[in-house]
Amino acid sequence: MIRKLNLEHILFLDIETVPEEKNFNDLTEEKKKLWEEKSKYQRKEDFTPEEFYDRAGIWAEFGKIICISVGFFKFKNGVRTFRVTTFKGAEEKILLDFSELLESHFYKPHHLLCAHNGKEFDFPYIARRCMIHNLPLPGKLDLFGKKPWEVPHLDTLELWKFGDYKHYTSLKLLTNVLGIPSPKEDIDGSEVRDVFYIDHGIGRIVNYCEKDVVAIAQVILKLRQESLLEESEIITV
Repeated sequence: MIRKLNLEHILFLDIETVPEEKNFNDLTEEKKKLWEEKSKYQRKEDFTPEEFYDRAGIWAEFGKIICISVGFFKFKNGVRTFRVTTFKGAEEKILLDFSELLESHFYKPHHLLCAHNGKEFDFPYIARRCMIHNLPLPGKLDLFGKKPWEVPHLDTLELWKFGDYKHYTSLKLLTNVLGIPSPKEDIDGSEVRDVFYIDHGIGRIVNYCEKDVVAIAQVILKLRQESLLEESEIITV
């Protein structure tokens, strides 16, 4: 089935998130209490709410998006290219204007969004942050009333599960076992918060995010049993 998809109809994406405030003490007293309640099952008694706050970025209610990288295939005169672009910055509401790309270029019924663990993380996270900022919800993220087969989302984690719903495989592990070249990474996901708030290294985060988008596209090519992208085919715009 996946081999029947038109690659030009897929928008590949990845997001990077951080806690909404640099430090726990920057939160309002009410938000501190809400964080304590929300995080108590994950941190148990091993961490205080303040000690656990550096992980707040994984929850849309306590985090924010600082980087959205997207990529898409183009085929022209027999030449294949994969174009990558990034929306980034500390002003999340402005960054979420990336939804205009969805509404203008990837809005038709046959268009799909693709991410690794996107159904559990990227897609709902973007939708929730749009709602928090009172922004229009892009059609591709508005799932109300849709039947499962009508949801326009492709998830490389789900594809790799092959029906094994309890199974989780990181993108890094998946590229390794599939023999997809993984360029040396400057950072990993656990370091994004510090790189953003302490090092002010948004460029490093963008580079990391864009590499993940390329990796997701490579996984799809591998699952379709097609040739992987060469460096010369990847264009950053």
